[in-house]
Amino acid sequence: MGGGQSGVSLNDATESVPPPMRSREVTDAGLATRLAWLTGLRLGFLTLLLASLVFFYFRAKSTDYPASQQIVTITIGAGFSLGAAYAAVLRGKRRLYELALVQILADQLTWTVLVYVSGGASSGATSFYGLTCLVGAILVGPRGAAIAAVSGAALYFALCGGFALGWIHPPSDQSPAQYAVTIAELAYPVALNALAITVVGLLAGYLAERLGRAGGLLLDAKERIAATERLAMLGGIAAGLAHEIRNPLGSISGSIEMLRESPELSDEDRRLCEIVEREAKRLNQLVTDMMDLAKPRRPKPTIVDLVALCKDVVELASRSERSAEDVRVRFQGPSDAQRAYFDNGQFRQVLWNLIRNGVQASAAGAVVIVAVEIENDQLTVCVSDHGAGIAESSKERLFDAFYTTRSHGAGMGLAVVKRVIDDHAEWGMSIEVRSPPLGGAEFRVTMPLMS
Repeated sequence: MGGGQSGVSLNDATESVPPPMRSREVTDAGLATRLAWLTGLRLGFLTLLLASLVFFYFRAKSTDYPASQQIVTITIGAGFSLGAAYAAVLRGKRRLYELALVQILADQLTWTVLVYVSGGASSGATSFYGLTCLVGAILVGPRGAAIAAVSGAALYFALCGGFALGWIHPPSDQSPAQYAVTIAELAYPVALNALAITVVGLLAGYLAERLGRAGGLLLDAKERIAATERLAMLGGIAAGLAHEIRNPLGSISGSIEMLRESPELSDEDRRLCEIVEREAKRLNQLVTDMMDLAKPRRPKPTIVDLVALCKDVVELASRSERSAEDVRVRFQGPSDAQRAYFDNGQFRQVLWNLIRNGVQASAAGAVVIVAVEIENDQLTVCVSDHGAGIAESSKERLFDAFYTTRSHGAGMGLAVVKRVIDDHAEWGMSIEVRSPPLGGAEFRVTMPLMS
């Protein structure tokens, strides 16, 4: 595996990903769908507005075309033109975030025009500013709600300021008495609408953030359910196969051991026997990993001397597989007892799998180091090797069951490690993976130090 340089905490993986989306591709796909729906609803609203305008115009039976109706008609036409432009951009599915911001600003400008022709500062159309805050929250989250609130308030204040300064006048077909144009008349509606826009924008942003987090948690829950279903299926298969596989494996191992004692065997025959015995042990370990992964049990933690446990596992690992031949396993750390709270048997399995992973990743003559470190009332067990390291593309899947980058191996050892660490999370245990700049890999398991 190729080496990166940054650490990755597997227990915090779900929190480090911005909810509810996990990649730029997923975000764009979701945003494109939301933009399409809102563009359609916007065009539907403009169509209803145009139909209402035509209805009242013909009902009046007048050949005059008042200024207010001209302004609204131009605004509706501009809205339809922008809708066509939105649709063209959506088809390309590029720069969707910028398109969402343009739609938010265009909507606030449209509502400002409607406010202008329907009574100015005290118009009921000011409620549409809050509607766009909700739309912004739906499209791009809290930032969209904030942009909608700020732009809506700015346009509304600009309109009211224009009336107060005499730069803007009511439409010629509207009664000036219906419009607030002095500072005294504008004070109350401006304050009320500013408060309303602010409150709606804050609420919309808050709800968008909460929904985003809930969406991320829901996605994580679905992934965990899918993983549980896969493990349940694996458990059924493993339970049926383990007995059938282990019985012949025991016979093979016993027969090979007896055969090796025969004085009539040549050196080549003994070498072949060793290969058969080694592969039988590897197959037996594979069955064990499958059973451990498929049939998890809840931890039963006790206070354990971590230093003594690490020394025991290192001693055992030093006599197994390649560790007894060309890869050494060495312990580093304090000589006195360092106590922690965990399930003794399960953590032995974690450490054994991490050492075995390091040995398998190492070249002949290399050393796998198991170190115990103490810092700020925390104990860390660091298992490091000098193999090829971990590629950035592999870090996210490193602990997935059946994922491996080696030509041999089923990719279950690290999945068992992750499952046990997750089961100990409530007692403060976590795991972090690092790829040092000079190559190799470090698996760091951290837990609270017991006094």
